[in-house]
Amino acid sequence: MKDVAYKAGLSVTTVSRYLNNHPYISEDKKEKIKNAMEALDYVPSALATQLRSNRGTTIGVLVSRLTNPYFAYLVDAIEKKAKEQGYRLLIMQTYGDKQEEINTLDMLKEKTISGLIMCAVENDLDIVESYTKYGSIVVSTQTDYKSDLLHFITTNQEQATYDAINFLIDKGYTGIAYSTGGDFTEQSHGRHRNKGYLKALETSGMDLNERWIFRNNHTIEDGMQIATELSRLNETDRPDAIFAGSDEVAIGIIQKFEELGIHVPSDIAVMGFDNQPFSSLAKIPLTTVAQPMETLGQQAASLIISTIEETEFTVDPSKLQLKIIERESA
Repeated sequence: MKDVAYKAGLSVTTVSRYLNNHPYISEDKKEKIKNAMEALDYVPSALATQLRSNRGTTIGVLVSRLTNPYFAYLVDAIEKKAKEQGYRLLIMQTYGDKQEEINTLDMLKEKTISGLIMCAVENDLDIVESYTKYGSIVVSTQTDYKSDLLHFITTNQEQATYDAINFLIDKGYTGIAYSTGGDFTEQSHGRHRNKGYLKALETSGMDLNERWIFRNNHTIEDGMQIATELSRLNETDRPDAIFAGSDEVAIGIIQKFEELGIHVPSDIAVMGFDNQPFSSLAKIPLTTVAQPMETLGQQAASLIISTIEETEFTVDPSKLQLKIIERESA
């Protein structure tokens, strides 16, 4: 900064005021400082500016894995909205690792980021809550946790899954298999969807068949493995429908069934979750549950920025409804 001031023939104080957007600097002085910075190839430290102002413009976004199309589209929506308001994103992935999540939370403590949107949570929320003294945290994933320190924006995954299973039941399917990204326990990933599935079975009088529960599935390859396992069952033991935890898994199931000569939906129906763009372009267009990812991302960005800037923003749940998209696979 001293070099810039010397080159411009001005005081260090004037240059500092220019860098901090201080008013009442003449256009002539602004031009001199700008020319000096260009001549010296000087770029002010964003972190130093953030520390001086006590408010930065970098928002952290934490996801489990960005290769999941759901997170990719959600982050895209968050970033578009954040850029409109002068913020940029720092995106981190946990891959399900609790320590990676702690490392990201530490960025709040270090002032690398001014706020954090958590699209997945690995640690107990009381641990996450302890970091709110360092910065704002928005949790954008399904949770039963209540907190005066954390901010939540979610969709009703349990109700959406309940409605999806009932949709299949109303279509006449009597044996419905289920795929989840977690381990199908009360505290695992996807537990709210699990509750919706179990509730639908109970209200319809169907029994839970453990052989039809498929755990820890996320990818097309996982879906193909599920289809292989189902194909090994006797036809009398095989379900006539499967609800997949994601469109990726559902597409893998359909692809493998077709290879094995098991026809969708005449032999077995397949239903996905997320309504990814590719789901309508598949060889057999996928029946799925649409999530309002664009709106969810926009509202998550607006919420975290409002907490950083200490302004008002109210999440609109009416714009976060999930809906069933009926196509040919079920």
